[in-house]
Amino acid sequence: MTYSVVARDRTTGDLGVAVQSRFLAVGSVVPWARAGVGAIATQSYANVGFGPDGLALLAGGATATGVLAALVEADRLPEQRQVGIVDAHGASATHTGRSCFAWAGGRTGSDYAAQGNILAGPAVVDGLADTFEAGGLPFPELLVACLAAADAAGGDRRGRQSAALLVVREGGGYGGGNDRWIDLRVDDHADPVAELARLLDLMHLYMDRPTPSELIALDPGLAGELRDHLGRLGWDTATRGHPIFAPMWPDEAEPDQERPSVGDPQPLPDGWDPSWQDRLLAWMAVENLEERTAASGWIDPRVLACLREAASRNR
Repeated sequence: MTYSVVARDRTTGDLGVAVQSRFLAVGSVVPWARAGVGAIATQSYANVGFGPDGLALLAGGATATGVLAALVEADRLPEQRQVGIVDAHGASATHTGRSCFAWAGGRTGSDYAAQGNILAGPAVVDGLADTFEAGGLPFPELLVACLAAADAAGGDRRGRQSAALLVVREGGGYGGGNDRWIDLRVDDHADPVAELARLLDLMHLYMDRPTPSELIALDPGLAGELRDHLGRLGWDTATRGHPIFAPMWPDEAEPDQERPSVGDPQPLPDGWDPSWQDRLLAWMAVENLEERTAASGWIDPRVLACLREAASRNR
């Protein structure tokens, strides 16, 4: 009922699982991963215990092959299960029980395991594997491309319903607080892989942090443009702020610590002062762009593009 690719990015060490199925909310069942440890897909009458149990074994030093053998040996329905594993070193393993519904099978290579059941045929798994081996895309986009290739080869014989993408990296989660860099789920959709690709684009906008080299330095001309845009949107310094943005606490109780930002602060240009900087950050918070906060004197180019677009709609 499912096809998946479990993989490791050999350049960054990121680990991930991409999956599609004619099954509601497949992302709640199949994908499991932990940064620096490994990734697992459990499917076909899925034993969800394979996820946490397998990651624990990998964290203890077991290889992908060793973990697979241990999970299958301990399972009471091994011939009805399907599972793929990649460890933090890129070693991979896959298992398809003899009682899985046809067509069912898997394929492994360096840094990936591809598998599926109730498929149109072996070309579905080949689509996953061949696309991953060809590369040429950033890791998350490559995993979604694997799903698209498998879908084009016939996919799940019963049709489409849900898809998911899980990619982990150390400190990659929101605010750097966990390893869930990407955790996207399309639970019920006529074209779940295409919808997953759309959500991935949005995730990069809202959740990615820019690098210092991407930032744009503020100068007097850009400062004037920012003031104009913010004023048009109701965020000028002459007001308390946009009605949407209403801090819970009185002024004397507002936090005095700045949120994390990217880059090193630089002197503010003429026409831009801390009060305008606060207005920019407040607008960004309402628009869910806070992960793209740049140090004083800088702005992220995607934030600038969003601000320009928002202001153009408010003319």
